[in-house]
Amino acid sequence: MRSLIAACFAAATLTTSIAAHAADLGLAAPIPQEEFEKRWSVTAGVYLWGAGLDGKVGVGGYGPADVNLSFGDILEDLDIAVMAASEIRYDRFGLFTDLFYTKTSSSASVLDGYVDVSVGTSIFAGTAMAEYRVLQQDQSSLDVMAGARVWSVKADLDLRAVDGRTFDLKDTETWVDPMIGAKGRLKGSWPMYLTGWGMIGGFGVGSDIDWDVLAAVGYEFNKHVSLLAGYRAVGVDYSDDGYEFDTILHGPVVSGVLRF
Repeated sequence: MRSLIAACFAAATLTTSIAAHAADLGLAAPIPQEEFEKRWSVTAGVYLWGAGLDGKVGVGGYGPADVNLSFGDILEDLDIAVMAASEIRYDRFGLFTDLFYTKTSSSASVLDGYVDVSVGTSIFAGTAMAEYRVLQQDQSSLDVMAGARVWSVKADLDLRAVDGRTFDLKDTETWVDPMIGAKGRLKGSWPMYLTGWGMIGGFGVGSDIDWDVLAAVGYEFNKHVSLLAGYRAVGVDYSDDGYEFDTILHGPVVSGVLRF
């Protein structure tokens, strides 16, 4: 009996000792719910992007035709534009996603042997980037990112030759580009803040080059709702078997942002 009591006492002493050491290491108790929730954050925004399209588009070995869809032509030539971005974070780690879809139709520069040229494009791009926060100072931060962007671009080239013949050339290409980049935010005690990102990729894996830059000014109404306005430009140079898409989408951005 005494041996059993002694064994129980020894076990209790050992357990207490382990618990004490665990407490010293911060392992004894789970993270409080409030602190756990602080480490998690979700940010989402739907934005309007008045993107003009500049560059060259070629289909089936015809072209490339020079396209210049400036901001002033957007209301006439931009058929549809849907854009959204989100970020899920836990402590220093995050997942950033961005996608956009635009559909345009416009006239293009006249090619040799043709009296009329028009170009239509349907562009989808979706990006997913893993993030790591390398700098956090109050409400300012800097993240490095790495991931991929998938493109699906339909190009429609309508040609009318000098002899009256017409050609309607269509092709859709889909490819994936590796991407790297950085994203930052600068904010003091005032409600306004600066934010932006820079990405580059492609590297000959999908496209020859794929880049994306955003610079914006934001205003926080409270800790959950903000509004930002800025400028975004996305460039890509892709070609394959007579298909050419070497363009820059660029224009002003306005977005409402929710944070939870």
